[in-house]
Amino acid sequence: MYRFYVMPEQISGREICITGSDVNHMKNVLRLEPGDWVVACDGSGTDYVSRIRSLQQEEVILGVEKIQDTGTELPVRITLFQGMPKKDKMELVIQKAVELGVGEIVPVLTKRCVVKLTEEKKIKKRMERWQAIAESAAKQCDRGIIPKVHEPVTYQEALDMAGQLEYGIIPYELQEGMREAREIVKAACTKQSLGIFIGPEGGFEEEEVKQAMERGVKPMTLGKRILRTETAGMALLSILMFQMQAE
Repeated sequence: MYRFYVMPEQISGREICITGSDVNHMKNVLRLEPGDWVVACDGSGTDYVSRIRSLQQEEVILGVEKIQDTGTELPVRITLFQGMPKKDKMELVIQKAVELGVGEIVPVLTKRCVVKLTEEKKIKKRMERWQAIAESAAKQCDRGIIPKVHEPVTYQEALDMAGQLEYGIIPYELQEGMREAREIVKAACTKQSLGIFIGPEGGFEEEEVKQAMERGVKPMTLGKRILRTETAGMALLSILMFQMQAE
């Protein structure tokens, strides 16, 4: 069934009012008709399995048939702190990270970042694009929430944000010990909230890793091969997702 995200104020008892761009999409793109089944999600992990009652010019009315938990969210709230990559790699990272279950994505400007966002207009445009990608990916994989993409922050600001989370991991190419890495992953899966730090193309500087460790973030290896920035996060998220859904 097609999935649409709604705000709590659009839900009234057993009726949901769809407005905005979704109306045109439902009527003219998907060609939905009264009686068709769809799923409305309130963004908090609750699904409203519904049937279309009417399609008007500016709104679509749904009749709720069943309310249920989405059932697709991970038990640990994961925040991805992604070192800003070049060109459009951030778009790929956002799309795949959402598919793999992250709750939030924070672009981070580290010392080795080539990308510099300074113009407010440019940042706003980029943020709108990134958030749209997150929403599209969430719809595609039946997420119960739309992960938030934050505005770019400095590395120190990212460390402060991670300090509010229960656990932190930073993959580092100079770190050794697969046994220790497995233990870190195992421990991460028992927490309520988790932050993952991924460096940009040039990786983290040694001082940045040291600063993270001083804040309690655990360094770990991802194996013998050095992964690209757009691959490292996906590799770790895949490992965590599999481990968290083992039962």
